[in-house]
Amino acid sequence: MKTVYTCFSTDVIHEGHLNIINHAKEYGRVIVGCLSDREMMRCTKFPTTTEEERMNLYRGIDGVDDVILQDDMLYNDVIELLHPDYIIHGDNWKTGAEASIRSHVEKLLNSYGGQIIDIPYTYNESVRKIDLQLKEKLSMPEYRRKRLRQLIEMTPVVKVMEAHSGLTGLIVEKTVVEGENGKLDQFDAMWISSLCDSTAKGKPDIELVDMTSRFRTIEDITEVTTKPIIFDGDTGGLTEHFVYTVRTLERLGVSAVIIEDKTGLKKNSLFGTEVEQTQDSIENFSAKIAAGKKAQLTDDFMIIARIESLILERGMEDALSRARAFVSAGADGIMIHSRKKDPAEIIEFCDKFRAEDKTTPIVVVPSSFNSITESELASHGVNIVIYANQLTRSAFPAMQKTAEDILKYHRAKEVDDRLMPIKEIITLIDEI
Repeated sequence: MKTVYTCFSTDVIHEGHLNIINHAKEYGRVIVGCLSDREMMRCTKFPTTTEEERMNLYRGIDGVDDVILQDDMLYNDVIELLHPDYIIHGDNWKTGAEASIRSHVEKLLNSYGGQIIDIPYTYNESVRKIDLQLKEKLSMPEYRRKRLRQLIEMTPVVKVMEAHSGLTGLIVEKTVVEGENGKLDQFDAMWISSLCDSTAKGKPDIELVDMTSRFRTIEDITEVTTKPIIFDGDTGGLTEHFVYTVRTLERLGVSAVIIEDKTGLKKNSLFGTEVEQTQDSIENFSAKIAAGKKAQLTDDFMIIARIESLILERGMEDALSRARAFVSAGADGIMIHSRKKDPAEIIEFCDKFRAEDKTTPIVVVPSSFNSITESELASHGVNIVIYANQLTRSAFPAMQKTAEDILKYHRAKEVDDRLMPIKEIITLIDEI
């Protein structure tokens, strides 16, 4: 009997999956692969159930002869193990980002005479409703909030992109590319930046936009996305206020807040010593962290301490001393910042911190030292890389140039070739 293989990455079985199995049975013995949690996160969506639960779900489908774990989105492990005669899949992988996976699988099968069977993708009102229910489940606070900790455990480095609106949240949510190794790649989480939130509202970055307004930005984003969120909490404000911020962020489903060890009127860190900036004492900031940890109600939420010692030219030892103290106070991670283009001092900090602390997550924001890659940072112990303002910075010059050209030519024809078609914008936004 010939071997037929298909891979599922779903938490709920609907008629589309059953249609795949019914077609597969016509060709031989049916083996279903369960895409592992790690690979699901890299290429499709975050699971709401465990690998074991999904495998048990698939075993219960009539017509399935065996279920195995697939730990490679490119099917390399499965094809090497099984040499299936057929791999069956919905024809949705013939276009878009997944087309590269299909091409890779076809090449592997051709090497020994295997064959792909493409089945018309099932999409009707019933399937659509189930997809919407799964998306809604993923966006719920209790699922979204814990996702950052899971990502840190399961991925080499967590890639985070700034979002400051529902639309930019959708861009971060849905952008998928083919990576260098042929696998799909995407952003893992979103950063809600104080700078970008203020800029989008036309306000200076001096904590002028109040927390109530910033929480509305979170709600705009959580309403249309599912990925975990890291919130830029600036200094955290007064300790008495910070504890309420923690509770609110938890309730909204935010995964983490990053607060910086400075006091007084906020000045952007990249100005460094060019403007007067006051670093908080180790004792005061440690007390703020401890109060926040005491106030939180779940184990999922993270408070990450941002250290400004290198920005303010206080030296490496000051930065390391603060890191030790803040971890002792309960910080769930350390963010180290630099305004130098050379990443040398960031690497030095990471190496020295990792020599004495193997587990506390390290966060970096490579805005100035942007030549270093994620993999290079990960090799020095970095867990989270935040691209903190690139969407905002790319949007402004593009919009400004468009406005200038329309004024210059007194019509919109000259700018049309660099504009995204309205139809593509509409398809980015899901309808209920």
